[in-house]
Amino acid sequence: MEENQTPLQVEIDEAVARGLYTNLALITHSETEFLFDFLFLQPQTAKTKVLTRLITSPVHAKRLLWALKDNLDKYEAQHGAINAGQAPNEPRAGVYQ
Repeated sequence: MEENQTPLQVEIDEAVARGLYTNLALITHSETEFLFDFLFLQPQTAKTKVLTRLITSPVHAKRLLWALKDNLDKYEAQHGAINAGQAPNEPRAGVYQ
């Protein structure tokens, strides 16, 4: 945090604090926005619903990428490497399970 900057105060209501479990993300974009749809796909099921959608600007999407990478690096430094297989050569239209 920069000098003379007021700390950010964040409030969270009870329903949001409980969170949602997701194991599938659909990511799409336009020139001005990124859309992140989060879903839960049950085993042996071919149908699911969007649990929540986040819409953000390309700038904030890039900052989210940096923050996620920073947190994954810190997690792996503390707990060891995460075995997620190999990154796909050609992702399926932004679908990651």
